[in-house]
Amino acid sequence: MIRRFPVTFLAICLALATAPAAHAQLAKMEFSGVRGPSFQSPEPFGGYSRGCAAGNVALPETGESWQAMRLSRNRNWGQPELVDMVQDLGRYMKRIGWGGIYVGDMSQPRGGPMLSAHRSHQIGLDADIWLYPATDMTLSRRQRENLSAVSMQRAGGAFVNSNWSRGQHELVKRAAQDPRTARIFIFPGAKVQMCNDETGDRSWLRKVRPWYGHHEHIHVRISCPDGARGCENQAPPPPGDGCAEAQSWVDDILNPSPPDPNAPAATPRPELRLADLPRQCASVLSSR
Repeated sequence: MIRRFPVTFLAICLALATAPAAHAQLAKMEFSGVRGPSFQSPEPFGGYSRGCAAGNVALPETGESWQAMRLSRNRNWGQPELVDMVQDLGRYMKRIGWGGIYVGDMSQPRGGPMLSAHRSHQIGLDADIWLYPATDMTLSRRQRENLSAVSMQRAGGAFVNSNWSRGQHELVKRAAQDPRTARIFIFPGAKVQMCNDETGDRSWLRKVRPWYGHHEHIHVRISCPDGARGCENQAPPPPGDGCAEAQSWVDDILNPSPPDPNAPAATPRPELRLADLPRQCASVLSSR
């Protein structure tokens, strides 16, 4: 006798059978599931928002002047140049009176798209540095999961609040002055404040770009390392210190333009699959 199953039951079985294969094609599922780096020579492939990273190295969880935060995410990885830059920044902040720096997300062990929070950070050349003035450099793993970053903005990002100090200014300035740094993202009010406060060399301000969010941390992005032929640099910032542009962002926050009723609806960005990434990423993913 042939046993017949309800259509809904058969549909569920088919979905369960095909779901793993479908999910496996999503690049974020592939790369987030790998716990360690590829044992290849360090090299980033692709662009900051569409790529991967061979030979990433870990920022040690604890250093003399830095603490890697949110360790459960396993995102304290980057190309050697990024790890060196982060450590140098921590040492500088310790010398001028902070305990060091708290480091948020960098990259996954092999780069690639993440399950949450970022579209970039894919090639081991991006790092989030908390604006919170680090004092305790002996945080436990649990504390690093639960300690909250502190916002530096008020009025929707148009101004800094009372948490902002010369220390945050010096943190951004030092990171921007590093020749490896390509640009730094921070909320518009902070850029305007730094433009108003800086009385010395202003050339570093060109690298500091206003962007949404980024009121609890700065996003530091370094350039492709020398000789990394498969790496795609972002176009350089426009000439000048960028202060007028930041002021226009603030003006728009304070006096926003009315919404355009005829504006088309935003098109959702498609999920990246392994085939959408540079061809080298398949080797990075499969490498021992």
